[in-house]
Amino acid sequence: MIESNHAVLWNRCLNIIKDNVPETTYNTWFAPIVPLKYEDKTLIVQIPSQFFYEILEEKFVDLLRKTLYKAIGEGTKLMYNVMVDKTSIPNQTVNLEASNRSTAVTPKSITDGNKAPNFLKAPVIQDLDPHLNPNYNFENFIEGYSNKLSRSVAEAVAQKPAGTAFNPLFLHGSSGVGKTHLANAIGTKIKELYPEKRVLYVSAHLFQVQYTDSVRNNTTNDFINFYQTIDVLIIDDIQEFAGMTRTQNTFFHIFNHLHQNGKQLILTSDRAPILLQGMEDRLLTRFKWGMVAELEKPTVELRKNILRNKIHRDGLQFPSEVIDYIAENVNESVRDLEGIVIAIMARSTIFNKEIDLDLAQHIVHGVVHNETKAITIDDILKVVCKHFDLEASAIHTKSRKREVVQARQIAMYLAKNHTDFSTSKIGKFIGNKDHATVLHACKTVKGQLEVDKSFHAEVDEIESLLKKRNKE
Repeated sequence: MIESNHAVLWNRCLNIIKDNVPETTYNTWFAPIVPLKYEDKTLIVQIPSQFFYEILEEKFVDLLRKTLYKAIGEGTKLMYNVMVDKTSIPNQTVNLEASNRSTAVTPKSITDGNKAPNFLKAPVIQDLDPHLNPNYNFENFIEGYSNKLSRSVAEAVAQKPAGTAFNPLFLHGSSGVGKTHLANAIGTKIKELYPEKRVLYVSAHLFQVQYTDSVRNNTTNDFINFYQTIDVLIIDDIQEFAGMTRTQNTFFHIFNHLHQNGKQLILTSDRAPILLQGMEDRLLTRFKWGMVAELEKPTVELRKNILRNKIHRDGLQFPSEVIDYIAENVNESVRDLEGIVIAIMARSTIFNKEIDLDLAQHIVHGVVHNETKAITIDDILKVVCKHFDLEASAIHTKSRKREVVQARQIAMYLAKNHTDFSTSKIGKFIGNKDHATVLHACKTVKGQLEVDKSFHAEVDEIESLLKKRNKE
C-alpha cells in the first residue's frame, strides 16, 4: 500500500529530482515547493508564484511526471496551488498523464477585452465586462517620489469617483512608467467599492476601431449611446486620437455628456496635453479641466523597490548587489526591469549558472546597451528646443521668428529621417502643419546642408545629441 502522507511522498520525489538536476536548479525551482495534500491519486503542492508554474510546466514537466510515477505510482496527478496574492490564479491543475499537459483550470484572458462591446444590447450592469486587468492594482503599485502625486490622486478618485476636483484625471508619462497600471488600479478599486457602477477600460486604438465599425455599419448612434451609459470611462493612450478628426468629434460629445452628468473620466497619454499635436483645441481644453498628473521615470530607489517586489512575488532570491546593479543600469521603464528579472532566471536555469553580478551584467549589457531604441518625435523636439534655447511649446506656435522657424524645420527634417511617421503625421505632431509644409521644410534643410558648412555642423551636433540621449 502506498504511503499517503503528502510530506513523505514529496520527499521521495525530491530525492529523485536531486539526482537529476544541478544543485542550483534544485535550490531555485524545487526547494521552495511545499507539499499540501495527497488524495485521489493527486499530490497537491504549493508554489510561490504564477511565474514558478510557467517555468515548471515549460522546463520540468517531463521530469515531474516520471518522478511522480516512480515515487508514488503510475497515473499520479499533480496540482499546483499558487499562493502569492489575491490576483494570482489560485489552482492550476496539471494532469501529467495527458500528452498535451493541459491545465484543468484555464485563466481568463485579459485580451478577451479587445472584443467590442455589443452596443445594441445595452447590457445590464452585471453583463458589462469592465475589461480591467486585476493584476494591476494599488497593492502591487510600488510608490516612490516619481509617482507619489499621481498615486495619491488616483486613490482619491477611486474612493470617490466624480466626487473630487480630479475629473477628468489625465495621467501622462513616457512608456513603461505605470500609467496603464494606475488606470486599471483605479477601475479595479472602484468596482470593489461600488460594484453597481458601470466601469469600462478601453484603449484609444480599440475605441477608434469600434467607432470606425459603427460608421461602416451605420450604428454610430448606438455606439455613442452605449458610451454615454458608462459611469467611469478609462481611455488609455489618448494620444492615438491625433489626426483622427471624426473620432475626436465623437469623443468630444461623449466626454461632454459624461462630465455634465457627474461621471468620472480617466485618460492616459505619453505626453502632457500642451504637447499633444493633432488634437482639437476644445478637447485639449477639457483634458485640463480636472487634474493633469505626470508619472516620471522611476528613481534608482524606486527601481530597487520594484525589483525587490517582483522578485519576492515570484518567490525568487537575488543577491543585493545584483538588485543594485540592475536598478542603477536599467532606467527606462518598469517593464524593462521585469524583463531583466525573467531573462536572468531563464539563463540561470537553462545554463545552470549562479545568479550573481557577472550573470546580471551579461544580461543587462545585452538588453540595454545593444538594444537600438527608437527615436521619437518627442526626443527630437526636446533636443532641438534645448539646442535653440526655446520653450517646448514655442515650436507648436504660429511664430515666424527666424529661430523658431528654423528649429521647426530641423525638427521636421530629423523626424522624416529618424522615424517611420508619414509627412502628414509629422506635420500634425510638429506645429500642426500639413504634409506640404513638412516636405518644404525637409527640402529647405537639405538644400542648406549642401551649401552651409556651419549649418551642417549645427545639425550634426543636434543629431549626435539625439543619439547620445537615446543611449542614456
